[in-house]
Amino acid sequence: MKKVELLAPCGSMAALKMAIACGADAVYLGGNQFGARAYAKNFTNEEIVEAIKLCHLYNVKVYVTVNTLIYDDEFPEVLNFIDFLYHHDVDAIIVQDLGLLRTIRNHYPDLPIHVSTQMTIHNLSGLKLLQNEGVSRIVLARENTIEEIKRINDEVDIETEVFIHGALCV
Repeated sequence: MKKVELLAPCGSMAALKMAIACGADAVYLGGNQFGARAYAKNFTNEEIVEAIKLCHLYNVKVYVTVNTLIYDDEFPEVLNFIDFLYHHDVDAIIVQDLGLLRTIRNHYPDLPIHVSTQMTIHNLSGLKLLQNEGVSRIVLARENTIEEIKRINDEVDIETEVFIHGALCV
């Protein structure tokens, strides 16, 4: 059986510290731009650096969301953000945009990429396509049933992630 990773959403430094204290294996958080939680409290770049350092002290991984659709004129700015994250040892980037995924893979071949639930991957064909693109994990669509999740996991050799608490992010 594959090991289950306890992944906690963090919208603040207080939530991040609580996730660490409660035994999370990993956390995910968003920066001030390019995250699907646009109106939520997110992390500044300085807070992201602090979060990565603190989490890594406790062997907790940090995944940063860049899970919005990216317009052509946003690519220079989003790539600067990805470069910033890469050089501060983020453990993975969570993306929605297929073009951004390919661009990240071309510029940072060793940076783990997780596909966001926003991409709504719900079948083997989509999963295999993204596996061929070099992603390391796919967050399955929230609409998948337990039976579908099991069948998908039996057929592929890639990490899958599922939401078990709905769309709540704290």
